[in-house]
Amino acid sequence: MDETINWQDFAKIDMRVGTIVEVNDFPEARNPAYQVHIDFGGEIGIKKTSAQITALYTKEQLLGTQVVAVVNFPKKQIANFMSECLILGAVNGKDVVLLQPEATVANGLKIS
Repeated sequence: MDETINWQDFAKIDMRVGTIVEVNDFPEARNPAYQVHIDFGGEIGIKKTSAQITALYTKEQLLGTQVVAVVNFPKKQIANFMSECLILGAVNGKDVVLLQPEATVANGLKIS
């Protein structure tokens, strides 16, 4: 386990549920990845991210899938693409299994 954090640290992380609405190949990325656009509802809108999830997911499988992501990181330049959020997943080597709600919920729903 890494360093312990306090409740105030955790409360700063804004995790939301969103639906993947667009997935594109990202050949410019150093490691195999997709460019993913996620709809977080009216308050947040659509954010994009680079995701190294090509080993376990096809673009077609991802469309319409709900995922959990951190939406309050600063933007990060990845090759020629600006990433605006971070999809959460369980990581086993190069395999990433996405964290998803068990049932469909409203886009933008906050995780706590």
